[in-house]
Amino acid sequence: MLRTETRYAIDPATAKTLDTDGLRAHFHVGDLFAEGEVRLVYSHYDRLILGSAVPTGGTLTLDKVAETGTDSILDRREMGVLNIDETGTVSVGGETHRVGRGEILYIGMGSGAIEFSGAGRFYILSAPAHRACPTRLVTVEQARRVELGSRETANERVIIQFLHPEVIDTCQLVMGYTQFQPGSVWNTMPAHLHDRRMEAYLYFDLGADQRVFHFMGEPGETRHIVVANEEAVISPPWSIHCGAGTGAYTFCWAMAGDNVDFTDMDMVDMGALR
Repeated sequence: MLRTETRYAIDPATAKTLDTDGLRAHFHVGDLFAEGEVRLVYSHYDRLILGSAVPTGGTLTLDKVAETGTDSILDRREMGVLNIDETGTVSVGGETHRVGRGEILYIGMGSGAIEFSGAGRFYILSAPAHRACPTRLVTVEQARRVELGSRETANERVIIQFLHPEVIDTCQLVMGYTQFQPGSVWNTMPAHLHDRRMEAYLYFDLGADQRVFHFMGEPGETRHIVVANEEAVISPPWSIHCGAGTGAYTFCWAMAGDNVDFTDMDMVDMGALR
């Protein structure tokens, strides 16, 4: 079963007029994972698609998605698939890949239909592509690790880069996740902007009674969205994107747009945040 939803892009002036329900309708993605289903959200920010596949021991096929206007979703797109649960399999292009927890499978443009099987709980990201890159599984050991933050500022963390120019060749999709040291809860702080690319966050490994307060908006007029486990936020290019949790969590970040350089960002002075 496939369920697809479209989210249209809006400008920061319009975003300022939205109440809590309005912000969540545009930027918050809840009910993302459903057993026996593929669920997708087609965003008009850089045409990024985010979604999930939960085969629950069976097999789910992702092929034609009407919103892409192509016979198969990967005809003009690339894809990253993160497994956040037990080992499952992803079959594409005549090959079957065993994807363990925390591993990311990159799938190149033109690879055809994708089949998800087994016990995996798969998070899906897809961006437009203009060239085909080889499909490849990236393990945790193969990923690039960047340690940032400090215990004193409650943001001691490691950024684990999977789909990144120094790890694997992709067209434009950049993807990985961030994990925190005990006692640290702040992500992506100090805040920054990158008008050259949008971003999506999936928060997971969060306790049922815990929440993350995700901050967005222009630096001088921020808003927040309260996020539960396995929920996502679409972050437009004009918005900051940072947050703090009431308990331990991991978040998957993915970016699409003009730039793939991790350090290409416009830092925001703490005094400018309001």
